[in-house]
Amino acid sequence: MTILGGWDSHAWIDGPWIHRAPRRPAVRPRLLAEATLLPWLAPQLPLPIPVPELTTDGVRHLLLPGEPFTDGGIDTGRALGAFLKALHAVDTTEAVAYGALDAATATAEKTAFLDECRDQIVPLLPAEVRTAATELLDRVANVRTAPVHCDLGPDHILMTGGRITGIIDWTDALIGDPALDLCWPLNGAPEAVAEGLLEVYQPAPDLVERATDWARLSPWYGVHRGLLLDLPEDVANGVPEILAAL
Repeated sequence: MTILGGWDSHAWIDGPWIHRAPRRPAVRPRLLAEATLLPWLAPQLPLPIPVPELTTDGVRHLLLPGEPFTDGGIDTGRALGAFLKALHAVDTTEAVAYGALDAATATAEKTAFLDECRDQIVPLLPAEVRTAATELLDRVANVRTAPVHCDLGPDHILMTGGRITGIIDWTDALIGDPALDLCWPLNGAPEAVAEGLLEVYQPAPDLVERATDWARLSPWYGVHRGLLLDLPEDVANGVPEILAAL
C-alpha cells in the first residue's frame, strides 16, 4: 500500500485502486458526491476522468495512467479546449442533481471569501492600489453559468507520452464561472497550450479577461489562508505577490 498526501482527503493506493477518505467533516459531502457526479459526467467528456464508487470510509476509483503535467504543446491545448468546451456545455440542472455544488451555495461560499478579502487583505495593501484591488474582487464575484472543475492546474492533468490521459481531483466541482477553468491554461501553461485551447474553445473576450482576473486573484488565497491560520510569513510573502499581479 502506498500512502499519498492531500489537503482535503487522506489518499492511498491499494493495488489498481486509489482510495480517498475525508480529512475533515466538511469535506465528506463533497467527496461522496463524486460517486454520483463523475460516473454520470464521464461519458459526456472527451478525456478520461475518475469514476469513483463508495467505500466504508470514502470513495475509491481505478488509477488513471500518467504523471502530472510538466510540458505540452498545441495538441495538449486543443485537447484541453475540447474537454472544457464539453464540460461547460453540460446541463447545469442535471449536474446539480447528480452532485455538483449548486450556484446559490457556491455563490454564498465565494461571497464570504471575497468579503473577507475586502475586509482583511485590502487594508494591508498600499492606499494607491486599494481601488484596483476592490475592483478585481468585484469583477469575479457573481458569474455562475456552467459546471466547472474549479481546480484545473498542472497537478490535476495527467499525461503519458505527450497525451492527456486523465483529469483528476473533482472534489471542488460546482456551478460557477467557466473562466476559472481557463485561468491556468491561458495564464500559467506554455504559450502553445494556450494557443491550442483558444483555437478549439473560442472563448468570448470577457471570458478571457475574467480568466486573467482569476490568475490575478491566485496569491490572495495564500494570504487569506495565512491570516486564517496565523501564518504571518505566508502573509508577508503573499502581499508582494498580490501587488505584482494587480
